[in-house]
Amino acid sequence: GGGKSMRSLRMEFFKCRRRRLWLPLIIMLAAQLAWGLYSMRDLSAKELQQGWAMILYNFPMLNAMMTPVIAAVVASRMADIEHKGQTLKLLETVQRTGALFDSKFVCGAVYMTAFIAVQIVVIIGFGMVNGFAGAPPLDKIGEYFVATLLTTLTVLLLQMVLSLLIPNQMIGMIIGLLGSFVGLFSLFFPPSFQKFLPWAYYAVLYNTGMDWDVATRISDYYFTDFDWVGFACLIVYFVVIYAIGRRLFVKKEV
Repeated sequence: GGGKSMRSLRMEFFKCRRRRLWLPLIIMLAAQLAWGLYSMRDLSAKELQQGWAMILYNFPMLNAMMTPVIAAVVASRMADIEHKGQTLKLLETVQRTGALFDSKFVCGAVYMTAFIAVQIVVIIGFGMVNGFAGAPPLDKIGEYFVATLLTTLTVLLLQMVLSLLIPNQMIGMIIGLLGSFVGLFSLFFPPSFQKFLPWAYYAVLYNTGMDWDVATRISDYYFTDFDWVGFACLIVYFVVIYAIGRRLFVKKEV
């Protein structure tokens, strides 16, 4: 019941803390923020006018490039604990396999949510300190948060399924790296094709756009409408990966 689920969740957090799961996350986040913010120093008056749109245009690109790798690291470190000690069989005597799968995912999801929340706080702080025009557009930042979170959790879920089903953690890591390439290059795919790849949703759910004027070499950044259809597709993806992944895991372990 609920008490058992909470116990297995607490157990997961304890294992993650012992494995210092937060360490790779902090290192990757620091690298991502340093890269993202360094490129936005010394902005012109015109760029400061469009600062919020500009920063929300840049960060999905960084997420597409780096977050699949972060998700792969988190998933493989969480699964590795079980594969190494062959503890899955032992754990099942104390908890249901499905509960183990859920608590692993929830634990990983909490870490990834914290990762994105810190990113948002830094983005807002950076914009305010650097004098971006106008108050932070909370509706657009909210859309960015929801889109980034759901994309990241879908990718994490996929990595978690791979890492739990396949003892060789290199395979999950390779998929994570490939996901990063797909995420980055999907920015250039036609939208209809993007929707087939979970990593491409960083691109699908952009709520900003950019016009690049070749003659003047000036970029214009602006906000666009949120793609609710794309968001619904992503929810379907998440549910399907969860249902199939959890079922395969339970069958494998039973």
